[in-house]
Amino acid sequence: MTDEDSEKRYRSGLPGFLGVIDTFISRVEAVILALGVLLMAANTIANVIGRFAFGESIFFSGEINRILIIMITFAGIGYAARHGRHIRMSAIYDALPVGGRRALMIVISLFTSLVMFFLLYFSVLYILDLYDKGRILPALGFPIYLIYIWVPLGFLITGIQYLLTAIKNLTSRDVYLSTSVLDGYKDTETEV
Repeated sequence: MTDEDSEKRYRSGLPGFLGVIDTFISRVEAVILALGVLLMAANTIANVIGRFAFGESIFFSGEINRILIIMITFAGIGYAARHGRHIRMSAIYDALPVGGRRALMIVISLFTSLVMFFLLYFSVLYILDLYDKGRILPALGFPIYLIYIWVPLGFLITGIQYLLTAIKNLTSRDVYLSTSVLDGYKDTETEV
């Protein structure tokens, strides 16, 4: 799948029920990311217009952008995993034959999945702690724990995505960076 293809409608590389789960999560992520970016842009533009045209900023604009940044960041980690866009150091990996790369990719995917589920656990504990403290946002009055709900959700989606990547590599002869992104490099040069 090329970068252009990945930007179009996502199609999971997994068969059956796992493919349905992967595709569903992909669509939810796309909606969250698109809405988040659009709402952040609209909020920021409205705040700038309010400040310069009317001499008054929107008093809750910063808090809304804070919520949206958290939402976009943690929805984005799952998106990056799904499209094989996370940074990776691959000197040893690239030197291995296909079988070795596939085995290493399985280990990396499973380990990363476990780390994401570990972080999910601790982020839930953190949210429960915030809930017990009862803190609220000063301008909007929302409980602070609500804005951090995106953190464990992002870790959950990313953990699932890496687990699905491990399954894809276990059931395939090729090496996959994600369920639909085949390992490899493009041989394109760009001049600066």
